Amino acid sequence: MTAEEPYTVELASDVYAYVQPDGGWCLNNSGFVSDGTSTLLVDTAATERRTRALGAATGVPRPRLLVNTHHHGDHTYGNGFFTPAATLVSHSARRREALAGGQHLHLLWPRTDFGDVSIQGADLTYDDRVTLHVGDIEAQVIHPGVSHTVGDSVVWLPHRRVLFAGDLVFEGGTPFFLMGSLSGSLRALALLRELGAETVAPGHGPVIDPSAFDRAERYMRFVAEVAEKSHAAGLTPLEAARSTDLGEYAAPPESERLAANLRRAYAELDGEPEGEGVDPFAGFMDMAALNGGEMMTCHA
Repeated sequence: MTAEEPYTVELASDVYAYVQPDGGWCLNNSGFVSDGTSTLLVDTAATERRTRALGAATGVPRPRLLVNTHHHGDHTYGNGFFTPAATLVSHSARRREALAGGQHLHLLWPRTDFGDVSIQGADLTYDDRVTLHVGDIEAQVIHPGVSHTVGDSVVWLPHRRVLFAGDLVFEGGTPFFLMGSLSGSLRALALLRELGAETVAPGHGPVIDPSAFDRAERYMRFVAEVAEKSHAAGLTPLEAARSTDLGEYAAPPESERLAANLRRAYAELDGEPEGEGVDPFAGFMDMAALNGGEMMTCHA
């Protein structure tokens, strides 16, 4: 458990982010939009305890709509505390991956007390984009392509200039695209820039402005450069990660993600389709090896 408590910040009229410091492994952000009568919730939390705290913190009517930005358990394990009263909305690939992956966080962190959590598919799926309405507030749910995962969504509020970016943005942490695509993540960032957001609620870390896209892109291009050189030299992704001088990227938390990100970059250099051709478990084992042989800590 982190020393800092979660907090709620108002992003615009009737729009809020629920931030869980320090934004590390298993500590995601959520958000909600409410006109006082109807509520849209963006993502839940990794544990029963943290999801109940999220529900108590909103101070608004129980959500009628719930959007998952992707299938990872830190964003979805708490779905069951809001459904079936809330209609669960996601990209079609997120629904598939959630049902196929099951309680995957339990496998990675078996000692963590996740509580009574259940795996939820989705009541409503879409493939490109869908528009939801909370009173007179328009929420565009957009699939940016294969990026952090194969089934990502962002939630764009054009009349509030607020973007819930999901895990396309790790503010203050290291980007992660083991289960998605490096090239797809770069395309997704270009799409997000075009929206014209003024305020960005990331999937992890504090609320920020669109400069977050530039920081994420610089890291991704760094990974691409390392991958090209190391792949050509015949190094494995783990060997490449161990021999790389991280420079400015040594300071942000979760720097061990380089090993997993290189696996994804190598797959794309080998011609694998985006989102395919990589064993996620092997990527986590590489990160653990880079982390001194220990699995990274789940902070939830």
